[in-house]
Amino acid sequence: MPNPGEGGETAAQLEAQFARELSKNRWYHSFELPDGRTIEGHQTLQTLRARLDQFPVPADLSGKRVLDIGAWDGWFSFEMERRGAEVVACDIVERPGFLRVREALGSKVRFVLSDVYHLSPEEMGCFDIVLFLGVIYHLKHPLLALERVCALTTDLALVESAVSGEACDLASPPRMEFYENTEMLGRFDNWNAPNTPCLLALCRTAGFATVDFRSGAFGRAHVLCGRHWPEPPENPRQAAPIITGVVNQRHGRPQFDSRVDEYMSLYFKSDQPELTRGTVMPEMDGFGVHPAHLARCGTGWQVDCRIDPNGPPGKRSVRLRTSSSIFSEVAEFTVDAVGARPGAKEFSAPIEIAGVADSATWEDNAVRAGGDTCVSVWVRGLPDDAMRIRPRVRVGIIEAEMLFVSALDHEGLRQINVRLPERMAPGEYDVVVEYGRSTTTPAPLRVYTVPKN
Repeated sequence: MPNPGEGGETAAQLEAQFARELSKNRWYHSFELPDGRTIEGHQTLQTLRARLDQFPVPADLSGKRVLDIGAWDGWFSFEMERRGAEVVACDIVERPGFLRVREALGSKVRFVLSDVYHLSPEEMGCFDIVLFLGVIYHLKHPLLALERVCALTTDLALVESAVSGEACDLASPPRMEFYENTEMLGRFDNWNAPNTPCLLALCRTAGFATVDFRSGAFGRAHVLCGRHWPEPPENPRQAAPIITGVVNQRHGRPQFDSRVDEYMSLYFKSDQPELTRGTVMPEMDGFGVHPAHLARCGTGWQVDCRIDPNGPPGKRSVRLRTSSSIFSEVAEFTVDAVGARPGAKEFSAPIEIAGVADSATWEDNAVRAGGDTCVSVWVRGLPDDAMRIRPRVRVGIIEAEMLFVSALDHEGLRQINVRLPERMAPGEYDVVVEYGRSTTTPAPLRVYTVPKN
């Protein structure tokens, strides 16, 4: 439980408040706590386990990194940690229940306050497994979100969504329903419902190599997305394809721009007759890419596929195989060859906090809790790219919502404004700024409440 704060709550009062929250059933996820208490949420433990059982998640995830997007109360995050993974949980709201359960479990799950569109490998690194459960239909830009998910995934993404039509109908043409207002279950935050073929097509278009329908029931579909092709056959029936050309589909040159949604035209020859998009397997920088288009081209073939814009600048590699062959020799292409700058991940210069204050009152190292609480942090040493690839600001265990990063002032400082969660408990916290491999020394921040008259 949290320590008593300046709001006047005692430990007994906080314990009673926790008990009232349990009794009112305001939780979405259910939990079993180490001390024997149970939290009965909207979704039972049996339901939560059944949702996860739709996917082949190993019982032992030791050494794996897992990202849970749309974590809400956090059952899936804590279950992944229980299996041995290092876990990051992400949501657009900070749920007090998540923090309560995290403390009760003695968990080390890191919480990030962000929407999916602002998650990037430059800022967070990549993850072996990404959970994207029950999120897509809440988004106005589902394909963009899935592209972000793909960029963050190195192995598997677990995708679950509400779907229109019969969840197990894989034969219908891809369609998506869009809801401008509250047409779906009377909720304003339900924006779309793809049918299952459309959901599969979105996952393929986002860049995943393999997209497998696992199950469908009660208006939901479960899809397993992979970044790698299956292993080549041990005894291939055909010779490896021969790559004859690699060009940008837009302008026909072998240069690509990471700022543009680029597609590659890859020309090759193969002994395997009657190829299809399902039997051609391109691979860029070690990750499989689903073909967007395949066509005969003279005596050979042309396959078009999307380039991952999050890959390294400069020279990159591509190869491909067919369902009956091993991989071809590697061909090279160039991304951002002129003027390319290193990303945030390579940054390692010292950075330091020069000041922390309430963004409204400018009170040093203190901020009033509640409402629209914002904090300004002044940092020395951040590069120019900090305005594009923003730093992370942690207040205690919470990654605060980023609002603004300024240009350098006359003292060489950048002002960073962040918003604290509305229900952040009063108390003493450490503020830390992270950028690339660099982390500041913690700066103190006191969060307090003003007694009501």
